[in-house]
Amino acid sequence: MSLLDPISHALAAVVATTHDGLTALGADPDSGTTWVLCIAAVVVVVRTLVLPIAVHGVRLAHANARARPHLAELQKRFKERSAAKDPNATREFMEERRRITAEHGVSRWGCLPLLVQIPVWIALYHLLANLARGQEVGLMDAGQVSSLRQATLAGVPLADAGYLGAGAGHLAVVAGLAATAALLSYATQRWLVRQNTVMTDAPEMMVTVQNTMPLVSAGGMLLAGGVVPVALLVYWVCSQVWTMAQSAVVWRWYPTPGSPAAERAEARTAARA
Repeated sequence: MSLLDPISHALAAVVATTHDGLTALGADPDSGTTWVLCIAAVVVVVRTLVLPIAVHGVRLAHANARARPHLAELQKRFKERSAAKDPNATREFMEERRRITAEHGVSRWGCLPLLVQIPVWIALYHLLANLARGQEVGLMDAGQVSSLRQATLAGVPLADAGYLGAGAGHLAVVAGLAATAALLSYATQRWLVRQNTVMTDAPEMMVTVQNTMPLVSAGGMLLAGGVVPVALLVYWVCSQVWTMAQSAVVWRWYPTPGSPAAERAEARTAARA
């Protein structure tokens, strides 16, 4: 038994329950559209559950922005003492740093929403891979497993994986899904997340990572598109739509102080005044 089995079973329960509900409402149980909606339901459930953590992450970003000037001043002040080889400088610096971070509520857990989703992605991959092989998982019985394996999206089975399959139509659907997820990821990172990040006085390495992250994220999805099931690509597209919408809300109404997004918000406020 894998440590991810409880997550896979929970995801299977969401898929099975949604499928039963849609079927009860008159949807075709074997339709690709019905199964796409079941996958979208997983996105809604997962992202809703981690929403409080995401909100906490926004608050931490604001706390970091408020603490940054004080930490920069502290660094400058103790740099001279360190150069003079003051034996107490390091200890006092760490104590003062802890005081500042505690005062502003700074934490190292800002990336928790992403860390929480990683095991979900892995569990979902294993779930879909097992279903594609015809294995029953959790509440998904043999009938639903068979239905999912036969369901198609624009003629491409949701259980298939890889760019190469039954002709150009298969390639177009898979590449289209992977490209859509990659484009949404790139746009979110490039125009929303990066514009809402304070990079003033940041180390050169951090700036480089921040600038390359949109391309790395998009490229990773394009590469993964060649090995993951089509159903997981559908999940990624739906998840990226949620991420973009959530990031847009933060960018527009809750920008990080000192970021380009905050400057734009201040300019809009001044223009209305």
